[in-house]
Amino acid sequence: MAKRSFGPVGIIDIGSNSIRFVAYAGSERVPSTLFNEKVSAGLGRELASTGQLSEKAMDQAIEALARFRLLAREMKLKRLDVVATAAVRDAENGDEFLARARKAGVEPKVITGEEEARLAALGVISAIPHAKGVVADLGGGSLELTPVANGKAGAGISLPLGVLRVGTEASAKSLAATLRKAIPPAILAAGAERTLYLVGGSFRAFAQLDQQEANSPLHVVHGHAIEADRARELRDLIRKTSPEQLKQRFGLSTTRAQTARPAAAVLDALFRVLEPARAVASAYGLREGLLYDHLAEEHRAEDPLLAAALEAGEKLGRFGDHGAELDAWIAPLFPDDDDAARRLRLAACLLADVGWEAHPDFRALWAVDMGVHGNWVGIDAEGRTIIGRTLWSAFGGDGPFNQSLAQLVDQRVLDHAGQWGAAIRLAQRLSGGTEKLLARCHIEVDEGDVVLRLARKDQRLYSDIVARRHRQLANLMGLTARLELA
Repeated sequence: MAKRSFGPVGIIDIGSNSIRFVAYAGSERVPSTLFNEKVSAGLGRELASTGQLSEKAMDQAIEALARFRLLAREMKLKRLDVVATAAVRDAENGDEFLARARKAGVEPKVITGEEEARLAALGVISAIPHAKGVVADLGGGSLELTPVANGKAGAGISLPLGVLRVGTEASAKSLAATLRKAIPPAILAAGAERTLYLVGGSFRAFAQLDQQEANSPLHVVHGHAIEADRARELRDLIRKTSPEQLKQRFGLSTTRAQTARPAAAVLDALFRVLEPARAVASAYGLREGLLYDHLAEEHRAEDPLLAAALEAGEKLGRFGDHGAELDAWIAPLFPDDDDAARRLRLAACLLADVGWEAHPDFRALWAVDMGVHGNWVGIDAEGRTIIGRTLWSAFGGDGPFNQSLAQLVDQRVLDHAGQWGAAIRLAQRLSGGTEKLLARCHIEVDEGDVVLRLARKDQRLYSDIVARRHRQLANLMGLTARLELA
C-alpha cells in the first residue's frame, strides 16, 4: 500500500442550506481535513414560496465566497472545485447569483440532480467500500436517491424534497405517497431488506440525537446504525420537542434543530417505502465523492481504514511506520483469525507507535482515544472498540479497559484483542520499535508454548523486561513462554 501525498486541494459546496469550504491534504485515498468552515446562508429558504433566492441570502453567500477565495489563494491550493446544487439549479434568479459569484472570483459549476446523486453515492462508497443498498442524500432543497453495490453507483434520482422545501409540518405518510410515485423499481429493489445510507447534515444530526438519547459510549456519527422501529421512536421524540430543547438536550446546532422535524419525516417515509433493514449514517458525501471521482481505479480499491491508519503511523511513529511488518511478525500466534479480524489487527499494528510522544502515564489512554475516536471510515463502533482494546494492551494500560466501550463487544473478542496488544507490546520492547531487529526474530505457538526464537548473537535482546512481556503474553493465551536460541 503506497502512500501518495497530494494537495492541498479545496472544495466549495454551495448548497441550499449552507455554503461550506473544505481544504484537504495528506493521503490521497483518505484525505485529512486542513480547514472546514460553513456559512448558513440559507439560499434555498424562500425557494418553495417565491421560486427565487432572496437578496439577503445571496449577499451573505457572496460574502462567504469572497472570503473562501482569499483563503484558498493563501493556502496555495492546487485545485479548487466549486459546485452549486439544488437551490442555484432550481431558482429563477440562479443565473444572477452565478454572475455575482464570478465577480467575486469563483466559478461555480451547477451540477444536475443526477450528478449530485452520483457524487453523494461515490462519497459513501469511498468510506464504505462494500456498501449495498440505497444512498439517501438529504439537503435543504433536494433529496437524492442512488442504488449502490459492488463498489459502483447505479442511476440515481433527485427529488424536490429537501428539508427547507417539505417544511416543519411535513407528513411522513404524505411524503411516502410522493416517494412511491417517484422512485423507480430499480431503487425500490435495491433498498428492500438492505441498508439505507444517510448523507447530509440533517441526517447526521438525526444520528447524533439517537446517540445522545441512548447514552451511547461512542459519539462517532459515521457508521451509526438506526433500525426502523428506532427511527419512528426518534420521530415521535422530535415531534414533542421544540428546536430550543433539541439544542439544549442533545447539542444540535440551531440550523439542525430547526430542520430535525422535516428530516425525521423524510427518514420515516423512506423506511416506509424502501423497507430497508436499517439505516447507517455516513460522514462522507458529495465533497468526498468529488475527491474519490478524481482517483484512479487502482487507488479506489485501497482499504480506507488501512490507508488512514498507515498515514497516522507514518506521521506519529518514532522511526517511520513498520506496522505491516509488526503485523506479519505476530501473525503466527493467531492462525485462526479470519479476514475481518486480520484487517483490524493490521490497523492496530499500523497505529502501534502513535503514542510515544505522550506522557508515559497517559500513553495508553492517548492511544485508545486515537483508535476509538480517530477520523476513520470503513469501520463501525465494534471495530473501533477492538482497535482501542488492542492499543490499550499494546501501550501497557493500567487496570481494566473502558467498561462503557467494552459493552459494545463480546468479551471473548475483547480478550483476543488484548492478546494482540500484548504481542505488539512484546515486539516493540524486543526490537526497540525498529524494523530490522524484529526481522531477525521469530515467534509462534508450538506444542502449547509461545516460542520466541533468536539467533545466539542476539540473545542479549532477551532482557528481563522482554522475558516478562513474553510471559505476560503467554499467560494471556493460556500457554507457556519458551525461548529458543539458534
